[in-house]
Amino acid sequence: MSFEIQELPDIIRVIVLISFSRKSILEKSLLKHRIDKYCAGSICVEMSDIDETLKEMSEEGLVINENGKLKLTEKGAQLGQEWRNLLLKREPILEVVAGLTDGSITGLVAILSAFLAGLATNMAAFAAILSLSAVAITNFSSFLMGGKTEDIADLITLKALMDHSLSDIPDKAERDKSLKLVKQLFIILRKEINTSNLYAALICSTTTFLAGIMPIIAYLALPEPLDIILSLGLVCIIVGIFLVRYRSGRTKVHWRITLMETIAIIVIAVIASLIIGSI
Repeated sequence: MSFEIQELPDIIRVIVLISFSRKSILEKSLLKHRIDKYCAGSICVEMSDIDETLKEMSEEGLVINENGKLKLTEKGAQLGQEWRNLLLKREPILEVVAGLTDGSITGLVAILSAFLAGLATNMAAFAAILSLSAVAITNFSSFLMGGKTEDIADLITLKALMDHSLSDIPDKAERDKSLKLVKQLFIILRKEINTSNLYAALICSTTTFLAGIMPIIAYLALPEPLDIILSLGLVCIIVGIFLVRYRSGRTKVHWRITLMETIAIIVIAVIASLIIGSI
């Protein structure tokens, strides 16, 4: 099955796929209730339409239908996850990568600044936590507002593409029903995406703070020279294991390429920050 939407069963299929988790089991009556929720009372999707869609999905190996109890196959679960990622932005790649990168850079700059300037522990702690908190709050607001604007724009574009595909349905009644269902689907999705953006902002800000605070705590709590050695070691672990491995795994890029890109970004950012701070 492709992502193309050309008729009413395709829309119902999308709703079915995003209504299931990987291991959940739904009865047809509950599925009908969820579809009616998407319709919001403005249109009526008949049970015959749902049965037709489920029959097609079963033939394609997407759904297992046993005595009215429905469960996604492995293939259906993977496709449902793809639709959720496309429509609901549920794959936290950018949030975690941005959080780990910004947190590591901020922690590294704070540690090196305190070390080179010879700041007392209380002053170093105040400056480090203040800088890290500011970056975490900035990331939270950026992902909350910027993500909302970007995702809504993507939804509008995707809806326009679906509307264009559905406009070719020859049956006027089915065409009108399909277009109205798509409209209601995107109204529901818009509400869910607002929630997803809040989660994304929380994930990014929390990851930023944790990635930066751990090496800072190590630097402030340990005696010399163990403090600088262990704190820089923690930064390397965060960057080398968590950031590079997570990013390369999610983006399907070889870890060596990701490692070189990450090191280059962090080195440039740290050098620029130290130069600006010394002016």
